[in-house]
Amino acid sequence: MHTVSGRWQLGLMLSLTTVFLWGLLPIALKGVLLQMDAVTVTWYRFAVAAVFVFFYMALRKRIPNFRAIKGLIAILMLIAIFGLCANYVFYLFGVDNITPSSAQVMIQTAPMFMLLGGLLVFKESFNKWQWLGFASFVIGLVLFFNMRFAEILNNLDGAYTVGLFWMLLAAVTWAAYALAQKQLLNTFTSNQIMFIIYITSTIILAPMSEPDQVMSLNALGWALLIFCCLNTIVAYGAFAEALAHWEASRVSAILALTPLVTIMSMKVVAYFFPDYLPDEPMNALSIVGSIMVVLGSATTAIAGKKKSKILKKAPSP
Repeated sequence: MHTVSGRWQLGLMLSLTTVFLWGLLPIALKGVLLQMDAVTVTWYRFAVAAVFVFFYMALRKRIPNFRAIKGLIAILMLIAIFGLCANYVFYLFGVDNITPSSAQVMIQTAPMFMLLGGLLVFKESFNKWQWLGFASFVIGLVLFFNMRFAEILNNLDGAYTVGLFWMLLAAVTWAAYALAQKQLLNTFTSNQIMFIIYITSTIILAPMSEPDQVMSLNALGWALLIFCCLNTIVAYGAFAEALAHWEASRVSAILALTPLVTIMSMKVVAYFFPDYLPDEPMNALSIVGSIMVVLGSATTAIAGKKKSKILKKAPSP
């Protein structure tokens, strides 16, 4: 069993670094999508990550043994590959139709789907505090979107409703990936799994992507694309290192703050660059709802009876 170093200050700093980067990610992705399509953006992110992780593992002589991918392992790997690949694409489809703040709050359903999947697949159980956290999360989600009810219910094929649907699919596919990865960790390390997913997803998306779209990017577009590509590498690197120094449940509780970072960052962007991206309309109930989502997500992580090696926190594709 992995033992943390106990350097909680370093773990906290690394966790906050991940929170900051993941909080800014949907804002940057929204900007990139003004100049590129979702599949092409995702292809670049996977390709850059695949190259980086390959050289990292080659230097450490930890290239995965592909011969081990057979039988049940092969099935689980396919679920992980298509789950995360679909998650990245669906997430961008969602971001393209809704605000970054809504996207970051909605994607918090991903760890909840994973927890529920654990109840069904692995026969895990919730204690009373986890059920309380889950209830807080659901109520908070409803409150956050209270100003959008009329738009969602009266215009089911509208852009915002469609965006929420894509984000929900992104959450479901991430949960499938995470549950599969949980079993694959018995055979491969997390970096080996991610490398296989990155390189395979790059190949899968290649026929549907248009890499030459980068030729038409302006300076801001280039900056945002580079940020998005490096964000996953740096953020996940900080996250993985944080787990080496601090308990997973505590790291997860800190990462639950990510939606608040996105919401506050969008307020800053809207103030200084009002024509850049539309901000999420919010009232007092929306603010209370966002806080309840964060508290509910953190509670389900901290209150667990067992400290899982898999972080029960939403992804930021």
